[in-house]
Amino acid sequence: MVKSAPSPTTSRKPSKVEAIKERSNFLREPVATEILQDTTHFSEDAVQILKFHGSYQQDNRDNRVKGQEKDYQFMLRTKNPGGFVPPQLYLTLDKLADEHGNHTLRATTRQGFQLHGILKKNLKAAIASIINSMGSTLGACGDLNRNVMAPPAPFKNKPEYEYAWEYADRIAQLLSPQTGAYYEIWLDGEMALSAEENPEVKTARQKNGTGTIFHDREEPIYGTYYMPRKFKVSVTVPGDNSIDLYSQDLTLVVITNSAGELEGFNVFAGGGLGRTHNKEETFARLADPICYVDKEDTYDIVKAIVATQRDYGDRTDRRHARLKYLIHDWGVDKFRSMVEEYFGKPLQAFKPLPEFQYYDFLGWNEQGDGKLFLGISIDNGRIKDDGNFQLKTALREIVEQYNLPIRLTPHQNVILYDIEPDNKQAIQDILNRYSVVFDLGKIDPIVRYSMACPALPTCGLAVTESERIIPEILDRIRTLLDKVDLQDEHFVVRMTGCPNGCARPYMAELGFVGSAPESYQVWLGGSPNQTRLAVPYMERMHINDLETQLEPILVYFKQQRKAEEKFGDFCDRVGFDAIREFAALYESETAVKSDNITDDSDGLIETMADSTTAPITEESDRQVVAIANTTTAASKTRRRITLHEEIYVQLKEVSQRQGKPMTHLVNEALSEYLKNLPQSAE
Repeated sequence: MVKSAPSPTTSRKPSKVEAIKERSNFLREPVATEILQDTTHFSEDAVQILKFHGSYQQDNRDNRVKGQEKDYQFMLRTKNPGGFVPPQLYLTLDKLADEHGNHTLRATTRQGFQLHGILKKNLKAAIASIINSMGSTLGACGDLNRNVMAPPAPFKNKPEYEYAWEYADRIAQLLSPQTGAYYEIWLDGEMALSAEENPEVKTARQKNGTGTIFHDREEPIYGTYYMPRKFKVSVTVPGDNSIDLYSQDLTLVVITNSAGELEGFNVFAGGGLGRTHNKEETFARLADPICYVDKEDTYDIVKAIVATQRDYGDRTDRRHARLKYLIHDWGVDKFRSMVEEYFGKPLQAFKPLPEFQYYDFLGWNEQGDGKLFLGISIDNGRIKDDGNFQLKTALREIVEQYNLPIRLTPHQNVILYDIEPDNKQAIQDILNRYSVVFDLGKIDPIVRYSMACPALPTCGLAVTESERIIPEILDRIRTLLDKVDLQDEHFVVRMTGCPNGCARPYMAELGFVGSAPESYQVWLGGSPNQTRLAVPYMERMHINDLETQLEPILVYFKQQRKAEEKFGDFCDRVGFDAIREFAALYESETAVKSDNITDDSDGLIETMADSTTAPITEESDRQVVAIANTTTAASKTRRRITLHEEIYVQLKEVSQRQGKPMTHLVNEALSEYLKNLPQSAE
């Protein structure tokens, strides 16, 4: 039995955020005071507490003017367990995006919505509207449990899916902050109907005896200091990895009997993807199997794992504060032993599971009760109107007309469900009218299975582009696949503007992780089903060099793959030494590169940028990978030359007019010039 939690101030000094949480009076101050002030932004301390309420203070870097105040605005994130969005909430969010936001909604990788561009003066009205429409932003950010994920497919004839949704909702309730601060600040103390919870959950929260709760505290589970860092939970069913279960702090997997009745859950713990460049003590990690629990012990095991991380997670170094580091430092056996103490009895053995596969549930599907659901692919989750493409208008019209609920997917897509078959054609007509593609045959799989984080201009952590550049990157990858005769091939591509991993690039077959302006780490070898970590292949690749770096790898893949082998599995099997050896000898008849240029700040424009690597070592579960040199073909050794801008512009015009690459034109012109040079007289 765990009798008491250790003080967060033992040994090393707690981080600054721990003191801010302690002074906040359970998430009230200084937000409650500063929301009433006629200012454009919050103080640094208030920003930390504001996250718990579901909002990040941001600065639109596109609008920065030297000598003027930052362009402060706020991102507001909703909490939707299992991705469930009732129709009235969706319509409210759609309206808020136009009234107070930037006219777009963004589906997140954790099955919530984000509103961007909200001003401080409109923040209270926006949050109040969400609460009054059966929604919430409480706990969508901050050092506590985030939105609880679950498979989004609304199958009504598969009880295991219904159990997953039910327990995602209940665990979200169990781990929701109990402070009255949220309703005091945003609704002037008025509780909302959406705040009512399951009586079974309420009883479970107060149950103690093993040290999992604090008695007579406003926060019985979290206490004064809440969690050391964010804590991510998901619930899924055997075989369904639509939620990227290995990347979660805690995952429950539904176990049913032959009659389809819930028996209990398998438990995974210790996943997490956030890391920091050049800080090798930070790393991505897969979750480990921990135990099995009977259904009556579900809340107790969740509380036991949360309490272990709450009391023993690192509160001195926020880079080392996630559960994955505690399990890495302790080892799984020691972690199990401590969880067992909080749990109050021996843990049961993990039960066998089938292999997990990735599903996105797009297109038209039977939901098992005579009705249909429709999964709509949304590029990077951005719901917007742009020219003839009117996705935002189309979804609003469909939800208004048919009163349809929505489930957001972990891949940033939208599922409309409870659709009467008689309404299928009318819904298709609406989508067609607004140029929204729902036919899977018309969606390039390289786009379908990609994800990117928002990054610039609003994310304060971004060092380079992600969402705004990935359409171009995917086009270039598709062109390259066509060039090397892999037209039918696709793989999971994910991109982030920084190493925090919000779009889960470390689980991708091909991941791009922002490392400098216009430059990215390249990660290879993740599983198509997101069950294996990728490994860093290049430390820094300028985006102009994408084709140069990828072409040899894709050609090697084409030549040496096994039957039906996927790209990520191939890279993992052959290893990076073999890939680099092939790339070093590879010769291409045509140099493939972008017409993009880089400015060297010397009044000249360069035709190609360098890609570099750093001598780092990254340990994975399978191998030790040393990144020692850039992967470039021998025939593509970098020879940097510069052109005056006016020459470059003329060259580009001729290139486009003649349909020839600029490189060919330059080589032809220089070859002719050198051939006609007079011989040196000696």
